[in-house]
Amino acid sequence: MSTSSAQLEKLRRFIGAVRGGDSELAEETPEAGYELAQSEETIQRGLDDESIIMRTLRPVLAIKGGTCELAFVEKVDSEVWKDRLAKAKVMLDARISAIGRIEARGYPGYIGTGWLIEDDVVVTNRHVAEAFAMRNGQGFTFRSNGSGPMTGAIDFLQEIGSTATSEYTLARPLYISESSGPDLAFFQVDQTGAQLATPIPLADSPAVTENVATIGYPAADSRIPDYDLMQRIYQDTYNKKRLAPGAVTRVDAVTIQHNCTTLGGNSGSAVIDLDRGEAVGLHFSGTFMTANYAVRSDVVKKILADFRNGRLRRADVRSRTGGRVELQQVRGRAQRVAANGGGTSTSVTIPLTITVTLGSAEAPKLRVAPIAAAPSAVEDDIAHEAVAADYADRTGYQADFLGRKLVVELPTVARDADDVLRYQNNGKPDTVLRYEHYSVVMSESRRMCFFSACNIDGSKSRKSKRVAWKWDPRIPKTQQIMKECYGDPPKFSRGHMTRREDPGWGDAVTARRGNEDSMHVTNTTPQIQAFNSPIWLGLEDYALGHAVEDEMKICVFTGPYLDPGDPVMHGVQIPPAFWKIIAFVHDETGKLCATGYEMNQESTIHDQEFVFANYTSPQLGIATQVPITAIELRSGINFGNLADVDPLAGGNESVDGARSRLLTLEQIRFL
Repeated sequence: MSTSSAQLEKLRRFIGAVRGGDSELAEETPEAGYELAQSEETIQRGLDDESIIMRTLRPVLAIKGGTCELAFVEKVDSEVWKDRLAKAKVMLDARISAIGRIEARGYPGYIGTGWLIEDDVVVTNRHVAEAFAMRNGQGFTFRSNGSGPMTGAIDFLQEIGSTATSEYTLARPLYISESSGPDLAFFQVDQTGAQLATPIPLADSPAVTENVATIGYPAADSRIPDYDLMQRIYQDTYNKKRLAPGAVTRVDAVTIQHNCTTLGGNSGSAVIDLDRGEAVGLHFSGTFMTANYAVRSDVVKKILADFRNGRLRRADVRSRTGGRVELQQVRGRAQRVAANGGGTSTSVTIPLTITVTLGSAEAPKLRVAPIAAAPSAVEDDIAHEAVAADYADRTGYQADFLGRKLVVELPTVARDADDVLRYQNNGKPDTVLRYEHYSVVMSESRRMCFFSACNIDGSKSRKSKRVAWKWDPRIPKTQQIMKECYGDPPKFSRGHMTRREDPGWGDAVTARRGNEDSMHVTNTTPQIQAFNSPIWLGLEDYALGHAVEDEMKICVFTGPYLDPGDPVMHGVQIPPAFWKIIAFVHDETGKLCATGYEMNQESTIHDQEFVFANYTSPQLGIATQVPITAIELRSGINFGNLADVDPLAGGNESVDGARSRLLTLEQIRFL
């Protein structure tokens, strides 16, 4: 199935689901009229027609002068939405003024959306707050950007067609949830004598409804697969306050699902019930034309009440009492959580169960079960971190993976050996971070890996769900890059070095652990949002097809070229290019073979307008087969005997002379 036909199929599924849940809109829009099996020209006409229907069913409206502009794009007027929004106009105007754009001074661009829930309290997402604020002991503080503490603000205007602002300082962070809890944070607003808008009331019992709207600040989102559709919906105008109507399709214990149209930047948006005028959710993530997720309004209200009453603070000082706190998702009824060690327990469920055990002689330990595990493509999702002891059973990359007589040793950093990050592994100095089926060696100065090395058994590969990004607790967080340079354009994507699916093999438990381990930020480097080409992504799979058939084993080494002169963007030195080496036993010769590759983003990152240029650099996305000796020379990394078994070795004394740009995978030389 072609990309366009796959997009049409996804679009039609989404439209069908929306029409099936809203009879009034179904009457207003036609059913799909194109079959996927037809020509590309017909499929394109289908995409055009279906996108019009999409914009009718789930439009995005401008907000101007503090009110929702009930003007739709030409040809996609919806009388149903016009009527619903007109009835809610007075209420909406009051809610619109309480919603603003979260900004951090000293931070490039804005971060997300927030809104008033008390006279001087703004709620937003944890992952928005953590861009400029953090937990500090028993309290919270603003981060430092190297020249001093960062400061935050909220701008309640930022409307289309206007340069007017209404900005207020975020005086201090009041609360930022743990990474395993609901994705929310509270800030106090410095009113400076001004009267802010009326806070938005929080619904006590969110329910499924076809009549809600999100209000927030959508940004151009590089994760959207259908760029043209995004442009048509948003009329190429982003970063301004918008209203997007839709429906709440599901209510879970801690979250709601909705299908309003959102993009990156909508994080922290209010989901407003158009009938009751209450917020039913705090939007935190979503997948375009699939589903969006929001923290339930009653969960937000409960956590705010707990903070005001000091109950959250008591959880923060549990280590003084020798107690333990456990949070569990519940299913509509109170549950008592058993805790080992004796003592007295009490449980409160609204809709979390908080169990505090006091008096145990056991060393204090926090154990948190994941809450509202929703599928997410959001780059800022951050998982609850583990502890160093959890990695004691990780053996990492195995040198004899291809056979005892075909040992492929872990590469060694030669030129920059003094820059290899060292850490204490069970009391002993170590330089290798070992995960399930792969290992990483880190650069201390660059806070990213020199390389990632992975064993892949293609015959035992299993698919697993994507999980959130993780810190590695064995090394300091200051030696890892979680957010600075990552996010929506003009920021970068987190580019996996070891692909997410590569270590995901073995039995079900092992494969899942390999997949989850691949989501450590130590395994990432900054890459242009549209960097990975199909050829670069397919190198491992193509090599597996040329490995010994009954083994299907390969060893893959991947890393960035790190040079002292690399450009600094968003406070991080950005690598200009990446290399990959694949070693395996060739299916025809039965001998060890190794091939090297490069992928370049250099010409693009030196162009300060690269994010606005739609990634049109002719060099971007071109993979090149290169001699392993060339990779060794440029990277300063020694790959042992692999250069000797490279099919490009010996044919040309010039390091660059044997390079071959790959337009198809079939061009790769394995012999």
